[in-house]
Amino acid sequence: MEKKQIAAAIAAAALFAYTAGAAQAQSVTVLPVTIQMQPGQRAATLTIINQGAVENAVQIRAFVWTQVDGQEQLTPSDDIVASPPLATIAPGAVQIVRLVLRKPVLGRETTYRILLDQIPPAAAAGTVRIALRLSIPVFSAPATRVAPHLAFHVERADGQSYLVAVNSGTAHDTLRDIALSTNDGGKVNIEANASPYVLAATTRRWSIAPDQVPALGGTLRLTAKGVDREINETVPIVAGHP
Repeated sequence: MEKKQIAAAIAAAALFAYTAGAAQAQSVTVLPVTIQMQPGQRAATLTIINQGAVENAVQIRAFVWTQVDGQEQLTPSDDIVASPPLATIAPGAVQIVRLVLRKPVLGRETTYRILLDQIPPAAAAGTVRIALRLSIPVFSAPATRVAPHLAFHVERADGQSYLVAVNSGTAHDTLRDIALSTNDGGKVNIEANASPYVLAATTRRWSIAPDQVPALGGTLRLTAKGVDREINETVPIVAGHP
C-alpha cells in the first residue's frame, strides 16, 4: 500500500479508535483501543473477539507512527512484531495477539500504530464484501521521565487559517473538546473528526474558518482538555508560511 493511502486510512481510523471503549469492525471486537507500554515493558497483547456467526480472518501489521508537517505518516517497521500476524478466528472464539517491542526506547516516547484488517471471504455472485480496518495506537515510554509541552498559535497564509500546536516535549498529548472563540465570545469553526493526538517533538495543525479569524496581531481564546490539564489560554494570530 502506498504511503498516501496508509496516511488516509489511519486518519480516518484514528478518531474511532480513540473514542470507542472497544473497537469494532463488523462482528469483530478488539481491545484495548490504545496500548501504553510503561518504561521497561517490551510486550503487550491485543484481544480479538469474533462475535459473529461465521469465521473471520484478520491481518495484523505494525508501523512507526509520526506526524510530519502536520500530517499523519505510517512507515512499515519490524521494531514491533505482532504474533501471529495472520489469524482465522472461529465464531465465538477469542484470538490473543502478542506485540513485542524489539527496539529499546531512548530519550522520548516512541509511537507506533497497529493496523488490523479483516480479510473478507469470497463474495457471492452479485454481492460485494468490504474489508474493514482498525487502527490501534501504541505508546512506548523510555526509562527517563517524559511529558508533553504544548504551545499554540493561529497561522494565516494564502487565505487559509490553522490552529497550530507545537509539542516540544518528550511525550504525546491528547486534546479533547477543542474550541476557539473571539474576544467578544463568537465561536470560530474548527476542523472536526481529526486525530486528537499531538506526538512528541511534532507540530499539528487544525483547519479553521479563515473569515472568522481576526487580523494578524490579534488573538483568539482556546479551550481544550489535555491528558492531565484544562487548557484555557489566549492564542496569538501570526503570519504563516505560504
